[in-house]
Amino acid sequence: MTALLAQPFKLPCGVTLPNRLCKAAMTEGLADPLLRATPRHATLYRRWSEGGAGLLITGNVMIDRRVLERPGNVAIDGNGGLDELRAWARAGTVAGNQLWMQISHAGRQSPRYVVSHPMGPSDVQLDLLGGYGRPRALREEEILDFIQRFARVAVTARETGFTGVQIHSAHGYLLSSFLSPVTNRRTDAWGGSIQNRSRFLLEAVRATRKAVGADFPIAIKLNSDDFRKGGFSHEDCLQVVQLLNGEGVDLLEISGGTYEQPQLLGFEGRAEDATPRRESTRLREAYFLEYAAAIRKLARMPLMVTGGFRSAAGMELALQGGDVDVIGLGRPLCTHTDVPKQLLAGTMAEAPTYEKQLVMAHSGIFSPTSKVLLLKLINVLGGQGWYYHQLYRLADGKPPRTNLGVFGSFLRYWVAELGAAMKLRRDKIPAA
Repeated sequence: MTALLAQPFKLPCGVTLPNRLCKAAMTEGLADPLLRATPRHATLYRRWSEGGAGLLITGNVMIDRRVLERPGNVAIDGNGGLDELRAWARAGTVAGNQLWMQISHAGRQSPRYVVSHPMGPSDVQLDLLGGYGRPRALREEEILDFIQRFARVAVTARETGFTGVQIHSAHGYLLSSFLSPVTNRRTDAWGGSIQNRSRFLLEAVRATRKAVGADFPIAIKLNSDDFRKGGFSHEDCLQVVQLLNGEGVDLLEISGGTYEQPQLLGFEGRAEDATPRRESTRLREAYFLEYAAAIRKLARMPLMVTGGFRSAAGMELALQGGDVDVIGLGRPLCTHTDVPKQLLAGTMAEAPTYEKQLVMAHSGIFSPTSKVLLLKLINVLGGQGWYYHQLYRLADGKPPRTNLGVFGSFLRYWVAELGAAMKLRRDKIPAA
């Protein structure tokens, strides 16, 4: 049953993944107040390395310390921390697996308690209960600077022992927001046509490849669809894939959704803004596998799909079908770090599915499909907070604690986030 899952896979750059399973990126929230890695990163990633996945991808490592996805992000922006990065990389590769740093800029999706004035392609505000400030549109010289920052952070990753990088251009973060006509209303060379909207991403990839050389893996995370009316569509995605074909990409991870339409978490956002998901997609084990099949027809790089995979049989079938080369796993590894090892050994038929229980109610006003946005968000963020709490325990060398409820996890999440934000403000990094 696990014949393909256990097979090595050679990337275009020449690096070989030991098997087809990847611990996908999940934001850790473990940085110190100066946004440096900590021993908790090393403890957590050592456990994941020993858990058997051929590839581990870190959570967001930010190129700009001023604008964070959350207060616990690691940033590489004149704040030191190289020895801490080396310790993280050593721990995360103890089992001979690959460890890739996910490089990102939060863009307009930096919460108000972290930054009052985020940045974006245009001044289009994220509308989620007032939790996000109105972004200011980036000047062209700032875009050019950020392109070089992606490259410099990739060089730092290589020099400190990470074995590859993933450029985050999904889920509504900065590169992703440049791709979307909803959030990118520019009329210069960085907006308008899909060729212009994808220019930031393409230039970041080119600068990164030039900086790290031909033998270092570069992956991209890309939305198959934003699931937002007028946003980055599946047709746009196919055009971007064609533009990326000649850029030496080693692995393209297919995902979808944004904060406003969080399909990546298994939920749908505002009904009035959403585009309908195909019923065939709803019924498949992996959320984005159908989109990967269409992308496969055009892509000249390996593909990875994350989101929804739980059964060994489903993973094996996806690989056998040829639409995907690598299987991404996220939430199951927050409670059982050895899920990959067990799947490969045939001692586990299906990964844990705690997410099915992590709702206040399965139907009605208190459910994830509630018409009350606040109640819907409590379900989303409560479930997310539940997994964050498990990560914290793993990073502290403790076993998971699975008997927490959704509402309690929601409260714990906010206490931890706001506390970290207060420390961040108190211990503000000196200006470079």
